[in-house]
Formats: sequence, structure tokens, C-alpha cells
Amino acid sequence: MNTAQIGLQGILFDDKSTFMNGPALAPPLIRKAYHSESSNYYSESGMAIIPETWADKGDYKVNDYFDIEKITAQNLEGDLPLISLGGDHSISYPIIKAFADLHGPLNILHIDAHGDLYDQFEGDKFSHACPFARIMEDKLASNLVQVGIRTLSEHQREQADKFKVRIIEMKDLDDSALPSFNAPLYISLDMDALDPAFAPGVSHHEPGGMTTRQLIQLIQNIQAPIVGADIVEYNPSRDINGVTSMVCAKLLKEIAAKIITNH
Repeated sequence: MNTAQIGLQGILFDDKSTFMNGPALAPPLIRKAYHSESSNYYSESGMAIIPETWADKGDYKVNDYFDIEKITAQNLEGDLPLISLGGDHSISYPIIKAFADLHGPLNILHIDAHGDLYDQFEGDKFSHACPFARIMEDKLASNLVQVGIRTLSEHQREQADKFKVRIIEMKDLDDSALPSFNAPLYISLDMDALDPAFAPGVSHHEPGGMTTRQLIQLIQNIQAPIVGADIVEYNPSRDINGVTSMVCAKLLKEIAAKIITNH
């Protein structure tokens, strides 16, 4: 396997969180779990996602929210896909802005308990509850599909209709009937898409979510070339025995293997 096939950056930012802070602490702990001797570097496909796989740009402590786009643009130089470790979900908007500048409007698979489509939340248009409203307003996505949603308010349903977002609510999830995607595809994964029984280390415990197996299967079934992804909203302050950090590391390996396979 060729080395340095995927870029990696950590964004230490959770200033747009509404319920509690903590996701800014996540990237170093996901890295630690990825290297844990309790597991190994192999994905379920049999592909080894070894440290040399990564063009690792390190973790960035961000004070100005709008610096995230600049950091991402710098780290997107070249042809490598890029995975970002967050951080709260607000980081997806500036990250995707940088991707769209390079690739044009994206196909986006958004996996989450929440639609994150609020026009504004608690007076903040850049809240972690709003990134996909900004993404759709700016026409950064040619196609947005949200999977696992289970908290839609009336306002978010109106926003989904306005922006023509396809939402597969958790109650309607059919693993055998998920949509196909065109390239370029970007995956935005909020860890609270999982039921809190499988990922307790999140700020918003929303019961009734995916199992870890369902989420892995969803990733493994993707057929389109993937240009990037983010893994967000892991909150170490809520974790139990590092369980969620290990789930994040597992998903990081599975997404990386799928990126390489579909490239």
C-alpha cells in the first residue's frame, strides 16, 4: 500500500456548542485510541490503516471560528482526501466551504441524531445546530442526505423542504435501501447518530439511535469516491472508560479504508 494516502487534521473547537463544552478535547484522544495496543490498525476489509497512511497535519487550537476554513484550505493542498476530527458540528460548515472551493458543490452524507438545519439557534447563525442551513444557503452541496435523524422540529422540517434535503429518519431506516451517491462525496459523522448505549461520550444523549454495527455497515456500503469526512461531537467529559474514543477510532479506520478502496 502506498503511504500518505489521506490527510488528517484535528480541530480543537467547541465554542459553538449549546448544551455543554467538551468536544474540543476529542482529537488527541481519538488519536490515542487509534494507536491503542488493545486493538490494531486493521479495518474490517482487511486493509491495514497504518500510521504511514496519513499525511497528518496535527491538531489546531482555534480561537477564531473563521480560521477553520483557512486551515482546511491549507491542508487540502494536493490531491489527497482529508478527514477532520472535531470539535463540535459547527466546524463542518467552514470545512465544507474549503472543500467546495476545491471540488465544487458536494454530495454530502450527514449521519446524525439532529438535522442541524436551524436558521439560527440561541441567536447564533453559526451554532452547531445550524451548519447545514449555512451549507445549503451557500450552495455548497448539490445533494444533502441526512441519516439517523430523530429530533426534527417543525422549523427544521420546513428548512429541509426549503433546501430539498432528503432525510431518512431513524424510525424509517432501512439498511438495504439507502441512497446511492455521486462523486465528490463528503461524509459528516456526528457521534450522537449512535444510540448512547454504544457511544455515551456525547453531549446530547438521544435514545433510539444506530448500533455501531449499523453505522459501520452504512459506511462499508458506500460506493462513490469520497473526498473527505469529519467525525464530530465526541465529548470525552461524558465518556465511560474510553468506550466512545475507541468507537471513533474504529470509524476512522473504516472511513479511511472506504476512501482508499473507492478512490
